[in-house]
Amino acid sequence: MLVLGIETSCDETAAAVVDGRGEILADVVLSQLEEHRPFGGVVPEIAARAHLSHIDRLVAEAMRRAGAGFADLDAVAATGGPGLIGGVIVGVMTGKALALAAGKPFLAINHLEGHALTARLAHGIDFPYLLLLVSGGHCQLLAVEGVGKYTRLGTTIDDAAGEAFDKVAKMAGLGYPGGPAVEKAAAAGDAGRFVLPRPMKGRPGCDFSFSGLKNAARLLIESLPAPLSAQDAADVAAAFQLAVAESVADRTRRAIARFKADWPAGRHLVVAGGVAANSLLRGTLVRIGNETGLEFLAPPLGLCTDNAAMIAWAGIERLWLGLVDGLDFAPRPRWPLDPGAAKAGAKA
Repeated sequence: MLVLGIETSCDETAAAVVDGRGEILADVVLSQLEEHRPFGGVVPEIAARAHLSHIDRLVAEAMRRAGAGFADLDAVAATGGPGLIGGVIVGVMTGKALALAAGKPFLAINHLEGHALTARLAHGIDFPYLLLLVSGGHCQLLAVEGVGKYTRLGTTIDDAAGEAFDKVAKMAGLGYPGGPAVEKAAAAGDAGRFVLPRPMKGRPGCDFSFSGLKNAARLLIESLPAPLSAQDAADVAAAFQLAVAESVADRTRRAIARFKADWPAGRHLVVAGGVAANSLLRGTLVRIGNETGLEFLAPPLGLCTDNAAMIAWAGIERLWLGLVDGLDFAPRPRWPLDPGAAKAGAKA
């Protein structure tokens, strides 16, 4: 089985070819960081135009690297949402056109499902497993029971962790993207110099909150002499990073307790999404896994951030089950994995 994957949901334009054994034959990613860096965040209109300008070239390059022709494909998979709708439209329309021209099935992939199934691509693990999905736009804890079968245990009631990293980095003058910038600065900082809140820690349920932490960091930065010295910025970054890690740890522990009670066959704690690249967070999750009896797994860093290999693999998983989509599929700016989940903030 051979599937072409296309990813255009945010600020990476990507194409990949993956086979049914989980071998990534080609994985091409074009970052738009330089286009968005002057604005300190992703500008949807700029992202959509960049996707449109580069997607055809990247698909051709992925096919060339894979040594495959379109006739060799079994299907074409493209991110159908959630994401910035302009970019999603570019990817979906490209995928539909290629599938129609090649006479192949089209698969519209939920971007979050791409992240959720990456552990199976990278590690070949069985269902069920507990997933912590942390990225610029999402922060969720999910029991992954099977393809298309997800139970959300917790989500953010306001901002995602990645968004908070970006905003704090911008306020502290650390640059963009915020996650790597904060982690780099924090390496030279004293995390104990400043005390920041641990949102939701100790509260019932598994939901997250980062808005209050972001505001506390803003007030701290404003209380320091301007412009921030390099040491002040490093200490703020270290304190903020530690607060995020400890908040996530508390929520994850609660989710593990529920997961082990309701899905006793589960053996793995998996992290995915761009924020999963943070070494402090990874180390914290490894420790939690060891303490709770779950094996911690994280995909390679290149598969944590947005990529098309995960979209192609999710396409393969769905194709095995005969789950294909019509060419009338409509791109979706929002697309929850567990539509019936309780509203964020409800007790669990």
